[in-house]
Amino acid sequence: MTVEVSKPWLKHYPEEIPKTIDYDEKTLQDLLVETATKVPDKVVIHFMGKELTYQELYDSARKFANYLQSLGLEKGDRVAIMLPNTPQAVISYYGALLAGGIVVQTNPLYTERELEYQMKDSGSKFLVCLDILLPRASNVKPNTDLEHIIVTGIKDYLPFPKNLIYPFIQKREYNIVVKPEHKGDTHVWKRVLESASVEYKAHDYNPKEDIALLQYTGGTTGFPKGVMLTHYNLVANCQMCEKWLYKTKYGEEVVLGILPFFHVYGMTTVMNLSIMMAQKMILIPKLDIEGLLKTIDKQKPTLFPGAPTIYIGLLNHPELEKYDLSSIEACISGSAPLPIDVQQKFEKVTGGRLVEGYGLTETSPVTHSNLVWGDRITGTIGIPWPDTDAKIVKDDTMEEVEIGEVGEIAVKGPQVMKGYWNREEDTKNTLKDGWLLTGDMGYMSEDGYFHVVDRKKDMIIASGYNIYPREVEEVLYEHEDIQEAVVAGIPDPYRGETVKAYVVLKEGSTVTEEQLNEFCRQHLAAYKVPKLYEFRSELPKTAVGKILRRQLVDEEKEKMNQEKPEQ
Repeated sequence: MTVEVSKPWLKHYPEEIPKTIDYDEKTLQDLLVETATKVPDKVVIHFMGKELTYQELYDSARKFANYLQSLGLEKGDRVAIMLPNTPQAVISYYGALLAGGIVVQTNPLYTERELEYQMKDSGSKFLVCLDILLPRASNVKPNTDLEHIIVTGIKDYLPFPKNLIYPFIQKREYNIVVKPEHKGDTHVWKRVLESASVEYKAHDYNPKEDIALLQYTGGTTGFPKGVMLTHYNLVANCQMCEKWLYKTKYGEEVVLGILPFFHVYGMTTVMNLSIMMAQKMILIPKLDIEGLLKTIDKQKPTLFPGAPTIYIGLLNHPELEKYDLSSIEACISGSAPLPIDVQQKFEKVTGGRLVEGYGLTETSPVTHSNLVWGDRITGTIGIPWPDTDAKIVKDDTMEEVEIGEVGEIAVKGPQVMKGYWNREEDTKNTLKDGWLLTGDMGYMSEDGYFHVVDRKKDMIIASGYNIYPREVEEVLYEHEDIQEAVVAGIPDPYRGETVKAYVVLKEGSTVTEEQLNEFCRQHLAAYKVPKLYEFRSELPKTAVGKILRRQLVDEEKEKMNQEKPEQ
């Protein structure tokens, strides 16, 4: 007999949000087919001045599917997409799915080593990439299962005269000009779409079983793992998102697409949700704060999924007040903790709502969020989404802890992955009776709100004390001179580990280490106060703006090894 877990959070749901949803058992590509049939002439993509309608997107995706099948793609073959947010990223994603492929999202910033690892691990046969990445892709191809590379360029979808100017900008910026030839196993995008037909072979699907996507999760614990997300996982998460954002209207929203699609958060909340809800997405291939401000001012997006670093960047821009950001109605922030100060300032500037959410690659990604319209408790990740269960469990057991006690967050719901690609052991260790162990430490308050205190593996143990970096970071963010901060545990001969803060100051600030130390001592127990500070001009980040704490720790260890005297 399964005992129903008490769900105190349900009492916070406004009447507009259902406690349970009747999920569609359909594929992701069904979403495109349905919307293109309903509103063929509606604009789906705005990209640097160029616009595409739903019909144009659907036709291009069908042609791409036809071309892949003509190259021999069979159901279940993996198609890697190594693109920034461009029309080609959306076309090839839905085209690969229509053809029966499984999409492997690949970060364009990958080095050859990382790319080779992912291609080998996923067994991808096809790769879609930018022209400037072709040398990288060609170098790794012989060591992988890759059979075909499809090459495109930013200029392919730029309006005149931008399409003529762009190659010169590219040459200046990357010092590289690639002129791919359409022959052998290299295929040029424009030629692909010109030569292909809209006819393709449709397959039968079982949305609950068939994998739509292999999404690689960060390699903080060894090598990255391919997360198997089914069509059902991803469609269910979109449906939850739609219900959570209950004030949004079908066919009327404009979504800012700054989060990269090769990250599951951008892929779900921008791309898949837009296609399902007939929204228009503004695609931004790379983060440039001034360019972003101009785009918001001009294009008037209503929804802006983002990450704290993006919101911080906008708020700290010296000419912020020049731009009108009042079109923004709702933002869900993910990928890293949202400092309270940032939330308040952003809401003041836009007049919209910014709330913190939570999720993982393994959960398609969203499991929790604060209410966008309604009560929220700042500093928390909010409450579970419809049909999502969550509990706090003791280390390495599935035993629930007392309310308010810190343990590991476990979640369960229709958005939880099928497992890790070709990794039975890792799947067994992470999925227990349908519950996913998140690796995040947190607690639930009496009212059902969840608090994340930190990653299990980021916890600092100094002189026997457990210190959660997030707590120290929250204090640092309250200091008016700090733009960004991250705290890490670095090896220490006496304490085992000690707390080090890496800080980026706001422009013109002259704050000293002593002043920061004094500030922290006012707000933190002595053992939590950073013992070391390092001022930097920038912090290392992932493509979605998540600060790479692990990289900083590795740098420290490397430094220490070099400083060790020879025995």
